[in-house]
Amino acid sequence: MKKLVLLLLLCPAIIFAQNKEVKLVRDDANKKVNVLIDGKPFTSYFYPGPDVLKKAVLYPVYTSKGTLITRGWPLDPRPGERVDHPHHVGIWLNYEDVNGHDFWNNSLTPPSAKGTYGTIVHTGIKSVKSGKKGLLVVTADWLDKEGKLMLTEETTYTFQGSANQRIIDRTTTLTAADKEVVFKDVKDGLFAIRLARELEHPSNKPEVFTDASGVATKVPVLDNKGIVGSYRNKEGIEGEDTWAKRSEWINLRGQIGDEKISVAIIDHPKNPGYPAYWHSRGYGLFSVNPLGQKVFSNGKETLNLTLAPKQSTTFRYRVVVTSGEVSDDTMNKLTTDFGK
Repeated sequence: MKKLVLLLLLCPAIIFAQNKEVKLVRDDANKKVNVLIDGKPFTSYFYPGPDVLKKAVLYPVYTSKGTLITRGWPLDPRPGERVDHPHHVGIWLNYEDVNGHDFWNNSLTPPSAKGTYGTIVHTGIKSVKSGKKGLLVVTADWLDKEGKLMLTEETTYTFQGSANQRIIDRTTTLTAADKEVVFKDVKDGLFAIRLARELEHPSNKPEVFTDASGVATKVPVLDNKGIVGSYRNKEGIEGEDTWAKRSEWINLRGQIGDEKISVAIIDHPKNPGYPAYWHSRGYGLFSVNPLGQKVFSNGKETLNLTLAPKQSTTFRYRVVVTSGEVSDDTMNKLTTDFGK
């Protein structure tokens, strides 16, 4: 008994880091798998179909205290939000140029007819398991503009959480169909989350963002009251200077109401292009792109990832949502754990 008391005094984190029960609940009628941790909503795997979204997503996403960290627009608009980039919904994985098809920018309101859009269609749920860790295995098809199969996808989500923290591990394997597939080196990709307005960086000037098709999106200056988001990467680089830098992780620190919040994305050493470049924008797009090396390196590096017919590639990412602050040391421990 004395040894147990001594252990708890020396290692209080043991108590608070214990995993809470994860429950996955299928809701086939609404095309969702709901994820509850410690009895509270965390997120949902949402696959409404291409008449609503051009890919499946995790949406919405909450902290352990029940605070929304994802933008609501265009599915569930909230006052004061930006209404740019309708394809930025929840947490997702896709890419801007796959055999000339743009999977990233495709939405019900595409910005221009200039692009050749591809669509990712959910095809099945292979496994749903609850427990100290929740496990969800799903499949999808990446289709070209004519609806022909380009890639098959199998994704495993692992969900876990403690009293103040939630973790998503996503492992996605993409396999070429019967033709060679080239992921052309471009800016917009690969794994991303679109954040709530409160977690953005303060907007101090209007911006114009142009995609590969030459389509410009104007992002105006907004009211910055309560907007205190700030990125930090492993190397200690802060704010929007993290954009186009290689790093193993980026941690976004912010606050919604009285709750301090951390949202981090962690790269994996087995990923192509590791450590990845980051497409971390102050207006709420938080993305890691290991394949877009040319634009991020000012032409010094290039990576056109090519898959032969039936060849596969795998991407692994971790998202950590914390109610509270997370130190660099803790981020490094989370990264080491994920790398195992």
